[in-house]
Amino acid sequence: MKKRLRLKKRFNIFKNKINLFIFIIVLLIIMIYLTLNFINLKVNPVLLDYAEMEAKKVASIIINDAVNQNITNDINIDELFIITKDNNNEVKTIDFNPIIVNQILTETTLLIQSNLRYLEQGKIELLNLTNEALIDYNQDKLKQGIIYEIPSGVIFGNSFLANVGPKIPVKFSLVGDIIGYINTNVTDYGINNALIEVNIVLELSEQVILPFVTEKIKIDTTIPVALKLIQGSVPNYYLKGLNSPSFALPIN
Repeated sequence: MKKRLRLKKRFNIFKNKINLFIFIIVLLIIMIYLTLNFINLKVNPVLLDYAEMEAKKVASIIINDAVNQNITNDINIDELFIITKDNNNEVKTIDFNPIIVNQILTETTLLIQSNLRYLEQGKIELLNLTNEALIDYNQDKLKQGIIYEIPSGVIFGNSFLANVGPKIPVKFSLVGDIIGYINTNVTDYGINNALIEVNIVLELSEQVILPFVTEKIKIDTTIPVALKLIQGSVPNYYLKGLNSPSFALPIN
């Protein structure tokens, strides 16, 4: 009888231990779920905002420096436009030189794409940039593919805690190829003159990578390439406005 009671007591103790173990496991699962849910709702959006801002900043530096150093300085504006005139030396048509335009576009997209790939892989020694372009960034971190480190204290939204806590590394990956095209804008300039602005428009996508989350962002940037003032003939009369009282002023 006593032996049976001892066995029953041991079984109850073992059962209680099993129940306690199960309770602890369930409690841990709930705590992990709540922690991950808090990180997903509160922490990740803050970190992604910082990461997205830095990724766009670095991409902008790479794009502008590459274009200014290797493309814009080599452009002959007069070769970019094809202007035809009549017998009176007045402008009839204005067009772009397709060979020059395609050359600019191809060189720009290939150069920027290779630079971003090198930066992504940490091969900063292969970047075709000026020495000052990334001078504000940690070169050792860039060699690891880390473009920025976010202090974890920023998640509290307090300026006193913004720079405390472990650093969260930010990486990025170029998604697909860069899409580029030439955009022009023609505006009136003075009397019978036109100001033509030529821009390179680039569209690219990057995957911002954090330890716990990633996000795909799109970057659109417009880079001025050339300005050209086209002068037309001065008219004999200048009419000021169509909807307001005006007068015709003879030029001759």
